[in-house]
Amino acid sequence: MRDVRAYLDAEVEARNCSDELCEERPDPLMVARCTRDQHHALTCALFAYGNVKAIVAFLSSLDSDLIDADEAHLRCRLEGKYYRFQSTEDIIQWFITLKALKTLGGAEQIFLEGYVRDGLLEGVNSLISTLYACNPYRSKGYEFLITKPITSIAKASAMKRWMMYLRWMVRDNELDMGLWSGVRQSDLIMPLDTHTFSVSRRLGLLNRNQCDMRAAIELTETLRGFDPHDPLKYDFALYRIGQEKIL
Repeated sequence: MRDVRAYLDAEVEARNCSDELCEERPDPLMVARCTRDQHHALTCALFAYGNVKAIVAFLSSLDSDLIDADEAHLRCRLEGKYYRFQSTEDIIQWFITLKALKTLGGAEQIFLEGYVRDGLLEGVNSLISTLYACNPYRSKGYEFLITKPITSIAKASAMKRWMMYLRWMVRDNELDMGLWSGVRQSDLIMPLDTHTFSVSRRLGLLNRNQCDMRAAIELTETLRGFDPHDPLKYDFALYRIGQEKIL
C-alpha cells in the first residue's frame, strides 16, 4: 500500500488546483463555485448525474437567483426546461422546495441538527426528510433528484451526489468551498461513483464488488489509513484517474 499511497499523494498534489475545473475538464463544482452559495451548490450536486458536459451545460443555464424567485417567475423563466429524468414541473418544484428550506434555516442548520444527534448519515437523512416535508409535490423525477432517507446501511446506495455535496461544503481548499463549519472532515464518506469504484478496486483499496454505501464506507476506512484527518482529499484524484482512463 505504500506505493499506492505515494501514487495517490502525487495525484492529489497535481490536481488540487483551480486549473482542474475548466472547459476542457468540466465538473459541476465549477458551476457551484461561481456563487459559493450552499443552496445553489445543492442544486449543482443533486443534478450531477449523467454526462459531465451535459450536467455543466444544464447547471450553467440555471440562474442562481431562481432560489429566491416566486412561483410565477419560476414558471415563466423555466418554461420548457428539463434535464434527463426531471421534467419542467420537477425543476420548478425543486426551486419552490429550496426556497422553503431556506426559510427553515437553510441546509447547514438542518444537516447539523441530524449530524449532532447521530452522525453524518443522520445529517443527510435530516436534510432529505426536511426537503420532502417542505413540499407535498411528488413524481419519479423529483424523488430521484432528492433520493430517499437511509433506513439501512446494508440496503443503501452509495448516495454519491449527497456525499459529494458534503465534501464541497466541509473541505476548504483550491477545489472544495468549505462553506460549513461544525462538521469534521474525518467524518465524511467517499462520494463513490463508477469511476472511483473501478479505480479503487484496481488499486486494491476496495474489496467489495458492489458500488453501494458499504463500499463507500469501506473505501473511506482504507483512505483513513493514509490520512485519518482528511480521507476525502483523495476523492477528486481517484475520480479523475478513472474518468481519464489512466488506470
